[in-house]
Amino acid sequence: MVTVRIVDNSSPVARLTGLGLTSYEARAYVALTGRDSFTAAEVARLATLPRQRIYDVLSSLVQKGLVSTRPGEVVKYAAAEPALAMERLVETHRRQLAELEDDAAALINELTPAYHAGQEHTDPLQYIEVLRSIGAINARFTELQAAVKNEILVFTKPPYAKPPQENVEGLEVASALTARSLYEYSLFDDADATEGVRRFIEAGEDARFVPELPLKLVIMDEAIVMFGMQDPIAGSSDLTMMVVEHPSLATVLKVAFNGFWDRGKGFDEASQEASKRRAGGKTSAAGLELPALNR
Repeated sequence: MVTVRIVDNSSPVARLTGLGLTSYEARAYVALTGRDSFTAAEVARLATLPRQRIYDVLSSLVQKGLVSTRPGEVVKYAAAEPALAMERLVETHRRQLAELEDDAAALINELTPAYHAGQEHTDPLQYIEVLRSIGAINARFTELQAAVKNEILVFTKPPYAKPPQENVEGLEVASALTARSLYEYSLFDDADATEGVRRFIEAGEDARFVPELPLKLVIMDEAIVMFGMQDPIAGSSDLTMMVVEHPSLATVLKVAFNGFWDRGKGFDEASQEASKRRAGGKTSAAGLELPALNR
């Protein structure tokens, strides 16, 4: 008689359970392969199965076609030839898979019309995003800036989320695209920020300066705008950012941008004007934080 290991993760028992047999069924079948036939008591002893369970286990194997009975004074049980037994187990999985595929196809037919109908329903304001946390604002701006193809226009107001002298990503944008930025005279109060903007200009940014800007604003490719909305009543330092993908709005705001641009002064002239204002005791109002080309 050939002895087959009953318990082992790599043993036939483990692999038979993977094919759908219970642990007891797998143990009994493996034990039965060791001889032409066995009594139920012999199978229980060889497979180390509880005597009170052995008949249920053998009956289940008979129903699955993996075991046959040998009538006589004492009924004996014989294992089906392994190739046939494995084919029957695999065939069971094939039938189950076919049923799953049929059910999946039926679900596709049922759900597809509703899906297509849902795609036709759109939120009339889905082109508007409202951002309130600094993390979300910074992340969204970084994403939008990376997608700019031709032109970016910026109203830059202090304090900056990232000072101009630290904004390496903005330098890359300035050197690759049409970039125009308007700054407030208050920039010149910070020597490091002033030097940072000078590097932006050397990289290719077209910069002008005005005494004060009304808000933080970015216009990208005449299609997407990002701007800050400060509470005019509470005067809170919290900032609500709006991102609107709307070419008509972008066109109108670009006209406003160009109006400020036309009144702006170049770096050297603005620097002199800012010095005069400081000497006269005049200061500019600071804005709120928004990531921009020079943040």
